[in-house]
Amino acid sequence: MKLKTLLSSTALLATLATGVTAETMNWARAGDSLTLDPHAQNEGPTHALAHQIYEPLIIRDMTGQIVPALATEWGPSADDPNVWQFTLREGVTFHDGAEMDSEDVVFSFERAMTPDSDMKELLASITEVRANGKYGFEIVTDGPNPIMPSNLTNLFIMDKEWAEANDAVKVQDFEGGEETFASRNANGTGPYVLESRVPDNRTVLQAFDGYWGADEFPLDYTTINYTPIQNAATRVAALLSGEVDFIQDVPVQDLGRVDAEDGLQVIKAAQNRVIFFGMNQGAADLENDDVEGANPLADLRVRQAMNMAINRDAIMQVVMRGQSIPAGVAMPPFVNGWTDDLDAVPATDIDAARALMAEAGYGDGFSITLHCPNDRYINDEAICQAAVGMFAQIGITVNLDAKPKAQHFPQISNRTTDFYMLGWGVPTYDSEYIFNFLVHTSGEKRGSWNATGYSNEDLDAKIVSLASNTDIPARDATIGEIWAQVQEDILYLPIHHQVLNWGMKNEVGTVVDPEDVPKFKYFTAN
Repeated sequence: MKLKTLLSSTALLATLATGVTAETMNWARAGDSLTLDPHAQNEGPTHALAHQIYEPLIIRDMTGQIVPALATEWGPSADDPNVWQFTLREGVTFHDGAEMDSEDVVFSFERAMTPDSDMKELLASITEVRANGKYGFEIVTDGPNPIMPSNLTNLFIMDKEWAEANDAVKVQDFEGGEETFASRNANGTGPYVLESRVPDNRTVLQAFDGYWGADEFPLDYTTINYTPIQNAATRVAALLSGEVDFIQDVPVQDLGRVDAEDGLQVIKAAQNRVIFFGMNQGAADLENDDVEGANPLADLRVRQAMNMAINRDAIMQVVMRGQSIPAGVAMPPFVNGWTDDLDAVPATDIDAARALMAEAGYGDGFSITLHCPNDRYINDEAICQAAVGMFAQIGITVNLDAKPKAQHFPQISNRTTDFYMLGWGVPTYDSEYIFNFLVHTSGEKRGSWNATGYSNEDLDAKIVSLASNTDIPARDATIGEIWAQVQEDILYLPIHHQVLNWGMKNEVGTVVDPEDVPKFKYFTAN
């Protein structure tokens, strides 16, 4: 299809801004933010939009380094190792003009620790948060927590009075389909103010005149037009035609075309994210298979066979066009706890996998539904389609059900899927983050994304211990023990580590954030 035809036939592009100037950033990616409630969803594109509007106490810059944001100083108390003390930045105002102080920080943390919050695992070791004067804030933990600051880089601060005035004290129940004032409106301290938003269509942000960091950051772009464009060809066409300035997810098949285009560039980096399949191995029987009265995924031999059936090199070469790194563990290489041995990729061995299936009593195979997103990860649906053929080689008939992430993620959270794709980034750069969300028994404070039904009391105790172990060599040893058990039990089926490819006009100045979160206050217009 010719570019001219594609553009003229796509109504979506009509909503994009034209007449681009150095002060306007037209930004596109495959999927939209799920919500504006800053504590409702711990999800990459949702955080990416939130980072333009809201701010945490501390933040990772575009290189991944921790730097001050709403806090200027922090450290453990000299009197009590269970207390982290923060000095808040003075003179910060929310977009409505209200001053930010410790009351807002206490409110935000307490809100983020409630059951509907998707951020609560990050705060699971906290027993109390309290103000220490107008610009002082303290976190009390159940034992000394050596990595607490790393848990806070996506923990956004809200205005308490604004939340109370607009009935937004409670976190949105996203999985339950709830809509709230905070899910549709925003009032942060960040560099950009929400001007308008039509979910899955367009969001417009304007530079905040009262931003505290006006003299510290380039802030070259005063208007941000954000348009989710799910269709890969349309997204690339928008960049090639000049309708957008920056896309985060250049399709792998179009990398050479974009990079060769006069006036455009592609910059790339390994992402702090791993893609994997999750399996419901804890249920006595499954809803989404054809085996009655038993759960084939509960049999370790079946999980071993499935792990051996995945040809990760083929996915890298054919589906990803070389733009991925095959993985043997559900942990990115950036993370404390990662080793070459853990990440060793299982050899693809169809004969051995078939033998394991027969030994487990499934020589004739079975059928099961695989739930997959189609607008969240790089070539997500195509990866799932490739896996369907691979599992068929060992007798497993996989029925693929691909949906937009807004429908896909609630299936995992609500435990209505038995077999699913998930990707996991680790903003803390520490294995505890993965364990708290994905390995610990699903409960009130931990395990909210562990839809596998996996539960190991011994591992749970070890996971909890990580939050208060200041003996770093001993803590690292515990992390190694947990990973050894996770790998032995084949809790997840790792696929690959993602590689990020950002496409943009030459005049856009930035580096690739390993979290795939563009923070436009750092961008320059060259």
